[in-house]
Amino acid sequence: MSTAAAAAATARRRPALPRELQVGGLTPFTSIDFPGQLSAVVFVQGCPWRCGYCHNPHLQPRGPGAGPDWSEVLRFLRRRTGLLDAVVFSGGEPTLDPALPRAIADVRALGFKVGLHSAGIYPQRLQAVLPQLDWVGLDIKAPLGDDAGHAGVTGVRGSAAPVRRSLAALVRHARASGLPFECRTTAHPALLNDAALLALADHMAAAGVTHWVLQIARPQGVTDALPAVGADYPSPALLQQLRARVPAMTLRRG
Repeated sequence: MSTAAAAAATARRRPALPRELQVGGLTPFTSIDFPGQLSAVVFVQGCPWRCGYCHNPHLQPRGPGAGPDWSEVLRFLRRRTGLLDAVVFSGGEPTLDPALPRAIADVRALGFKVGLHSAGIYPQRLQAVLPQLDWVGLDIKAPLGDDAGHAGVTGVRGSAAPVRRSLAALVRHARASGLPFECRTTAHPALLNDAALLALADHMAAAGVTHWVLQIARPQGVTDALPAVGADYPSPALLQQLRARVPAMTLRRG
């Protein structure tokens, strides 16, 4: 075999390096996306789900994002060393991008902590990056034992099954490593009635979740039209039942 042919054969066997992270946007400063840390948020382009209350529908299509190139993000972060504590990868769904592990490594090499917002769509990819993370926010869209109800929120059949695996992997890793995490659910009475919220709380408790955030859906600027949510949702009686199941449950409005 000639030298050129041997080199070509070696190149075919060598795994292709992931291309640069496809960035859909960058928030240069936030104090709320990684608890207790001053952070920048990198929004990764692409998500296979179509949740009606999504506030970032422009991030759903996969492809080159409208945000800066990853190399530009790194230049920005180098200038923020010592001023920011962490970088959060959000989306879209960041684990969709095969370049995420390398991007996380780039950020850690600059000395930043790393947070991840994920919907748990790709359990194996989530599990692969957990050792590189300092905090995780996992979205739980609907009761994970109700496949049809979950699909009604995400617009995708079979969407609950991978989230069940992701949640189990996250809790298992957190118990072994001490990785802090929270589960978050966006709630609206048109999507989650009292029975659904109680089923969610039961699942959180059974899975070993200690910090569950219930965030009330904001109807402004979402994909589907949703009526405004009254201050009586969830009712005080329901909140009492939810907190009896998950004592550290937090309610967020607005």
